[in-house]
Amino acid sequence: MAERNARRVRASAIVDETGGQHTASRTARAAPALALPPYQTVALVLQGGGALGAYQAGVYEGLHEAGIVPNWIAGISIGAINTALIAGNAPEHRVAKLKTFWETVCQPAYGLALPAAVEHAFFDSSAPVRTAFTTMQALSAIVDGQKGFFVPRVPPPLPFTQGTPDTASWYDTAPLKATLERLCDFDRINSGETRVSVAAVNVGTGNFAYFDNQHTKLRAEHFIASGSLPPGFAATEIDGEFYWDGGLMSNTPLSEVIQATPRRDTLAFQVDLWSARGPVPTNLTDVQGRMKDIQYSSRTRLVTDVMQHSQRFRHVLREVLSRVAPEHRDDPWCKLAEELSSSHRYNVFQLVYRDKEFDGNYKDYQFGSSTMNVHWGCGLRDIRESLAQPGWLDMPENDAGFVTHDIHRDQR
Repeated sequence: MAERNARRVRASAIVDETGGQHTASRTARAAPALALPPYQTVALVLQGGGALGAYQAGVYEGLHEAGIVPNWIAGISIGAINTALIAGNAPEHRVAKLKTFWETVCQPAYGLALPAAVEHAFFDSSAPVRTAFTTMQALSAIVDGQKGFFVPRVPPPLPFTQGTPDTASWYDTAPLKATLERLCDFDRINSGETRVSVAAVNVGTGNFAYFDNQHTKLRAEHFIASGSLPPGFAATEIDGEFYWDGGLMSNTPLSEVIQATPRRDTLAFQVDLWSARGPVPTNLTDVQGRMKDIQYSSRTRLVTDVMQHSQRFRHVLREVLSRVAPEHRDDPWCKLAEELSSSHRYNVFQLVYRDKEFDGNYKDYQFGSSTMNVHWGCGLRDIRESLAQPGWLDMPENDAGFVTHDIHRDQR
């Protein structure tokens, strides 16, 4: 009971959704670490979504605050970048490194950022002023790029001019490579202290590829490849092959974690940046935004539903085998059933960013500082509330051995 009360106290600090994230983050309480059941894998699964990725940083801050240290981090696109920043630093430095990254890339690549007071004055103004201001920031990203992330190619490439695969794009991500190498310790990433997986698409073969530190020595290029979304960003070369953003095929690496063998009792925090649910658009601008939501949230619910069904079959198979007489257990069919069955359990926390009224169809490339603070604050609030729910961290006891939790879904 005391532990549950402590969770409720942590969840009571709701971050203001129209700003003030820095205040909330600075005043986060040093709460005692949560005592988890004996999960063998504690995974953090990070979807792609560009500028929305600050929401994932907020979720991680809440996990750190609760003393939860993932031993497997898997990401795609901006989720892969956040993966590098988390796995590439000691636990006590991770939140600070995430803040450094996001505060850096939310500045224009050229020129000076607006003073914080001016930025907040525009952002905290009326809805029309805020919308106009965030639209201008999105246009700035298109024209100027973002500091430490990407810059426009000068001169811009002509559509029919022949070049090389690593220059066939509107922007150059060389600044991102320098940023990752400055903020991340790749020796730590490759030490095996934390399992790290990032996904990309092989441009030449069209095949989905996972780069995992259990099998590959990861470099900055592997994480950048996972976020090389064309035609904005060029394909990234790795060992003679060229790769694009993994979100082109699947925007969530959850299946990689859930289907891993040998199977293990798993607690997974799946952090999605695109919501499958949303209003039906009534104008062409909103149509574009809703298309992105549907495109990039695809497979998330499908993966969890399929995994839940298949795990239920494995559990049922295990129970049936337990009722087979010992003298028949050497039968080849029983041995095959033994291989396919499983008694392991999976608990998936789904944390999904929900759009705010100022989010436009450009939300994935609107890198304004104030907007970033809101995204971060929403992630921090959602994970605090999720961890405060009684029983959510418990090992699943249903016949599937598989449960999912979503603070937004379960509060409807």
